[in-house]
Amino acid sequence: MGAHILVIEDEADLAELVAFNLRRAGYGVATAGSGGEGLAQLRQRRPDLVVLDVMLPDASGVEICKRLRGDPLTQHIPVIMLTARSQEADRVSGFEAGADDYVPKPFSPKELVLRVGAVLRRSAPAAAPVHRVELGPLIIDPDRHEVLVSGEPVPLTALEFKLLWDLVERRGRVQSRDALLERVWGYVSGVETRTVDTHVRRLRDKLGDGARYVETVRGVGYRVRSDE
Repeated sequence: MGAHILVIEDEADLAELVAFNLRRAGYGVATAGSGGEGLAQLRQRRPDLVVLDVMLPDASGVEICKRLRGDPLTQHIPVIMLTARSQEADRVSGFEAGADDYVPKPFSPKELVLRVGAVLRRSAPAAAPVHRVELGPLIIDPDRHEVLVSGEPVPLTALEFKLLWDLVERRGRVQSRDALLERVWGYVSGVETRTVDTHVRRLRDKLGDGARYVETVRGVGYRVRSDE
């Protein structure tokens, strides 16, 4: 049996469709029809990933995601938001809450399974140890999964950290949006490049004085500069 997935979705038919396709792909799946039931299941068994509907009968999926990110026992569990809302403001709300991906309804079950696999791959621990990097006030320590700016810790989501570290590893070189989508998100094609822009914007907001090292190269993509 593969990774254990918890699907929190109040539409029973949709929850069963998602569970069926995930099980067929080799994952273990549990379902919950409300936010409260989902949180109860999380206390009994922590999943490897949560597929979370935004509109639940008893709670907002965004609030549940925030609760997961605020608990040391669950803050590293990847979350894919599943919702009928597809406006950019709604996507930003989900990402700000700490979601790793955002899938608007209606969706292809096959695409959702592929996204689950991509999120699980990019959230897996690194195979080999690497050393921390210092850029002015910015310190990135991948062994500790820690980012400091002027000595103060910066709370990044797993995806934000992976994006930053991908750019830092290739500092001084411009990275296209498509290349970042493939390496960080695990997508080869068919994903809006606005996804990258949204996460870079959020990353800069969190980095404060360290944000000046993340540069936009117009018409191409982004880079982390290597020095002052």
